[in-house]
Amino acid sequence: MTGFTRLPDLALRTYGGSVVAANDESFAEREALIRPGPAEFRPHTFGAKGQVYDGWETRRRREPGHDWAIVRLGMPGVIHGVVVDTAWFRGNYPPYASVEACAAEGHPAPEELDGWVEIVPKSPLKGDAVHEFAVTDPRRFTHVRLNIFPDGGVARLRVHGRVVPDRTFLEGVTIDLAALENGGLVTACSNEFYSSPNNVIAPGLARNQAEGWETARRRDDGNDWLVVALAGPGRVAVAELDTTNLVFNAPGWASLKGADADRAPLEDEDAWFTLLPRTRLQPDTRHRFRLDDDRRMTHARLDIYPDGGLARLRLLGTLIP
Repeated sequence: MTGFTRLPDLALRTYGGSVVAANDESFAEREALIRPGPAEFRPHTFGAKGQVYDGWETRRRREPGHDWAIVRLGMPGVIHGVVVDTAWFRGNYPPYASVEACAAEGHPAPEELDGWVEIVPKSPLKGDAVHEFAVTDPRRFTHVRLNIFPDGGVARLRVHGRVVPDRTFLEGVTIDLAALENGGLVTACSNEFYSSPNNVIAPGLARNQAEGWETARRRDDGNDWLVVALAGPGRVAVAELDTTNLVFNAPGWASLKGADADRAPLEDEDAWFTLLPRTRLQPDTRHRFRLDDDRRMTHARLDIYPDGGLARLRLLGTLIP
């Protein structure tokens, strides 16, 4: 992944996204738009509505207008780019598409959404292709609407950006300061050969190895690591290192450090203080550790020794107002 696609997909179903409405889904269901993973295809697989597609496909329009689908973002935030993937749609893809976005408070019904703004203008599409569109609007959005002109099929819609949570639900309570959904983000990583490091702070539990972070096998004397920018300045009380699903490729050991980037640059080794010393880990296990250091921190560094993977990293604590 490059550019904005390295940021989390705010619309992903496993992150809480939902396709809440579509004007038509005659051939293939709208929910497929935000499924994790690439679209699959088996030729000559026919159902009652024709060839089965892993995507959203509308009927052939015989009247003016266009088709659309509305996605509620699982993690609201600032959108940096949109991917419209027409994988496997060759003779039935839409020739054009645009994307709109809006911000809504509470839990509105689809028909109650308003204030739509265009973040991707009407743009040409190709069949069986990945189309990346950068977005420059700096506002926080909660919903997007994909418009296709006039009809056809789209396999996947990806909405990449930075999470901007509602801080009303974060301050004054214990939260996971590292969590993507709370505004945490992996900002540096030694190796991401098998999977994205941001998986390790994703919502929910990893269902398999691919939904965690896993590095290549090291052939030197070093170790792998990642750095997480926390949801905000805070104090961490409990760390959870989860190696679930990692049976023969879990790290042998791990350690945690914290730093306050508001007081010293992260490049300064002396800025980092130990939260959890190098500690042995077990495969396929959720490890929980009480931490005794209540210093203010904005970033955490996880070191694994020498390599391997982690399903989830949780850092439970409180934000500093």
